[in-house]
Amino acid sequence: MAISYKLEKFEGPLDLLLHLIDKNKVDIYDIPIVEITRQYLEYVNQMEREDLNIVSDFLVMAATLLDIKSRMLLPAKEDEEGEEEDPRAELVARLLEYKRYKMMAQELLDLEEDAQSILFKPPTVPKEVAKYEPPVDLDQLLDGLTLAKLQRIFEGVMKRQEDKVDPIRSSFGTIKKEPVSLEERVMDVLRFARKKRRFSFRQMLTRQGDKLEIVVTFLAVLELMKVGKLSLTQEHTFDDMEIEILEKEGEETEPELDLQGLEEDGGTDHETEIAGDGYEKTMGG
Repeated sequence: MAISYKLEKFEGPLDLLLHLIDKNKVDIYDIPIVEITRQYLEYVNQMEREDLNIVSDFLVMAATLLDIKSRMLLPAKEDEEGEEEDPRAELVARLLEYKRYKMMAQELLDLEEDAQSILFKPPTVPKEVAKYEPPVDLDQLLDGLTLAKLQRIFEGVMKRQEDKVDPIRSSFGTIKKEPVSLEERVMDVLRFARKKRRFSFRQMLTRQGDKLEIVVTFLAVLELMKVGKLSLTQEHTFDDMEIEILEKEGEETEPELDLQGLEEDGGTDHETEIAGDGYEKTMGG
């Protein structure tokens, strides 16, 4: 873990250098290296009682300043582009980077101090109170409303209603489906059975239009089974049902139907129950 240290008010050698630059009010890009080095060494000489691990960093910077000072006394060297090299350039770059991070740290510290004075408390208002809405003040709501404005609002509402109406489709009539009569379907099934004599239930359903007609047809078959006109066989569950008429050819008598009980029980509900629960429930009930 790195050692965090603080000498008086300077945190490390770079912090001391920035302080000396600000104190002497000099340009950081044009540091008077001789004067800054002298002041820096004066401060280092006063650090004899400090920890050697701490003093060593300041001594390294002091050696760096002396090296820069000695190189500035020598003739200037030129780089590849023909410009004179400044021995202080590397030190200036380090100082600028340190100053940038120091300003960022100070900004974060200010944000932390500001956040300490902000407290958040979740709302504890009961739901009934939170949902409360003050009564509408009709005088304020209708303030400035005149008959002319009310007329314009009414016309606008009526215009929007008219725009929603399709001028073509609105002229279409309503197509209503005729209800399926159980008595008529019984007679239709009986006529079909007299003609075919033996057939499958699925074969008879090829003429049906929708689910309601299929259900009513199934009820008609049950009624004819009840009065002894038809017999129904099914070898396995979910197999097709084979239907056979029990009348002999030429003995065509009208069946005695008792459909009043179905009508009183509610034909539509009974049909839906049959369609949903299957054949076994229908034949049992």
